[in-house]
Amino acid sequence: MLDIKLLRNDPETVKENIKKKFQDEKLVLVDEVIELDKQFRAAKTRADELRAQRNKLSKQIGGLMAKGEKEEAEKVKEQGKLYGEELESLPAKEKELEEEIRKRMLVIPQLIGSEVPIGKNDKENVELERFGEPVVPDFEVPYHIDIMESVNGIELDVARDKTSGNGFYYLKGDIARLHSAILSYARDFMIDRGFTYYIPPFMIRSDVVTGVMSFAEMENMMYKIEGEDLYLIGTSEHSMIGKFIDTIIPEAQLPQTLTSYSPCFRKEVGAHGIEERGVYRIHQFEKQEMIVVCKPEESELWYERLWRNTVDFFRTLDIPVRTLQCCSGDLADLKVRSLDVEAWSPRQQKYFEVGSCSDLGDAQARRLGIRVKGEDGKKYFAHTLNNTVVAPPRMLIAYLENNLKADGTVAVPEALRPYMGGKDRLEKCR
Repeated sequence: MLDIKLLRNDPETVKENIKKKFQDEKLVLVDEVIELDKQFRAAKTRADELRAQRNKLSKQIGGLMAKGEKEEAEKVKEQGKLYGEELESLPAKEKELEEEIRKRMLVIPQLIGSEVPIGKNDKENVELERFGEPVVPDFEVPYHIDIMESVNGIELDVARDKTSGNGFYYLKGDIARLHSAILSYARDFMIDRGFTYYIPPFMIRSDVVTGVMSFAEMENMMYKIEGEDLYLIGTSEHSMIGKFIDTIIPEAQLPQTLTSYSPCFRKEVGAHGIEERGVYRIHQFEKQEMIVVCKPEESELWYERLWRNTVDFFRTLDIPVRTLQCCSGDLADLKVRSLDVEAWSPRQQKYFEVGSCSDLGDAQARRLGIRVKGEDGKKYFAHTLNNTVVAPPRMLIAYLENNLKADGTVAVPEALRPYMGGKDRLEKCR
């Protein structure tokens, strides 16, 4: 959420930013906020004037009574009563205007970074760098579900047809163990980099939801618990940022560097839909996340560190990756900038997304009231960032394809062997 002072003093910058995001239908919101803000400030000014007038009348009444001029005093009291009645009506008006302003401010997008390329959708994202040499083996790479089934590691049809429907799965045997091993390795990888490990709540209240994400994301992602003010989290970032709601953090305690594990639940409403046979786009998965709360001047440094953590993690598992800078039209409304990490698919001979690193500036902090108290006693809004370390089972697609051997076995990189009981490969079932 933007600082309303920006709309008061420089509405054209806000409008230009909306145009860069190809959301012209929101331009009217800027003018509406400015007008509502004028009414709100006028109501507050009027309230201040009425209080002053009422105080003045009280003194006047006291003087008249002292002189024995009761009749004149009664006339002044009547005037004071009118002031009081008007004053009583103003708080409700102020609250109503505040709510209308906030409703619109929550929809106006955050200002994007100067380095963000202008584009309408993810097709116009810009490749930045590649890490590792993409390899196309001289044998056919099967579909990822076929690889999992070849090592007796998944029961997809049972979940789809008997228990849960599309977008769910049973992992078993070595694939289930591999899935857990990757998450355990990701946990330790981030702890070794100085992050504090958390397992957060998997449900959060609505005020946290609206604080951490845009309405469009909320509508397309979140599952609501019927009859309760609770939502299933779509990522642990939601809980982890939410834990700072209405908090004043001493500057000496920054940065807060956190890494969290959670299951994630997503509706996945939209053009992509849910895969009937596959684990790329599903309703339920697990993820290791990294979150940073820092001073504004440190957010650029942490943005760089966060995405490099993911790149380094994937390279330890022999998976080539690349980074893409998200264009303006592909940025969620709260994001200043975002970068996708994509893994190489030997089967498709192209890259696909396995993680997303986001700098949200002070957008979440403003919505949730996350402030920092400086050494000089002044308070300001923190900056928040987040990034995916790894999110299996989607990540398993890249892992299996890049570590598959010609004989159908799957290599286990050295980094994962301690979590796999020393195994160096997954054997194909006879």
